[in-house]
Amino acid sequence: MTETTDSICASLQYLASADNGGAVYHASQAGGAAADHDGTYDYRQMEIRNGRDRDFHLDKAGFMLVPHASKLSDFHDDDAIAAIYEGEARELISRITGARRVMIFDHTRRAASDGLRRAQTMREPSSVIHNDYTQWSAEKRLREILPDEAEALMARRFAIINIWRSIAGRVESHPLAFCDSTSLAEGDLVEVTRQAKDRVGQIQMARFNPAHEWYYFPAMEAGEAALIKTYDSATDGRNRFTIHTAFTDPSSPPDAAPRQSIETRCLAFF
Repeated sequence: MTETTDSICASLQYLASADNGGAVYHASQAGGAAADHDGTYDYRQMEIRNGRDRDFHLDKAGFMLVPHASKLSDFHDDDAIAAIYEGEARELISRITGARRVMIFDHTRRAASDGLRRAQTMREPSSVIHNDYTQWSAEKRLREILPDEAEALMARRFAIINIWRSIAGRVESHPLAFCDSTSLAEGDLVEVTRQAKDRVGQIQMARFNPAHEWYYFPAMEAGEAALIKTYDSATDGRNRFTIHTAFTDPSSPPDAAPRQSIETRCLAFF
């Protein structure tokens, strides 16, 4: 691990309008151009603290860093992902959360390079502050994936957790920043339509609040994973949503390798 500073200052992309301001999040196509999103945005210089010396919990902050070496060497091999990595991912989520059942329903590979995205059919890092689901879209997604079981499963607690990791060595550029969910205030999150080629959903964007506390895990290695709780059906006071974003790291060296990552979305049932 290289030496890192206690914090950096970087530009983060908030939603500008008091309502959603006509914002629409357009999901890009893997291997295609980066997406442009509708709406008006508010770019703020924010302190982003090094989270490596702190303990985080999914039910409080909404994110955490865990050691997680994988036996998989090629994350571009979908068959190998299904045969090797998905079992590792299910075990990790079950162990960390205590979920009685874990189901993986999506893998998204991203690269901070136009050339890599086109050559290896990947998407760009998402550089607008967002959370992947609202309550409506989380329930809609569950009904799409498990239509025969959805109503029974929604009678109990379920969550959606994202496992984010590098697939090309150390992360040297465009890392993820996570907002500690305990620093969010009522009204900070705004529901926004997510428009994909074959599906319409919802995500959350965020309005600026100077109380927001941002963290990142500098120089993430291949044997580490960040967990992000993007939805929780529980309404007992634990964290339910976690805003996060990729950002341009001002401390990245000029010759930094473009970030390549995979995010694995998991349904966790309790």
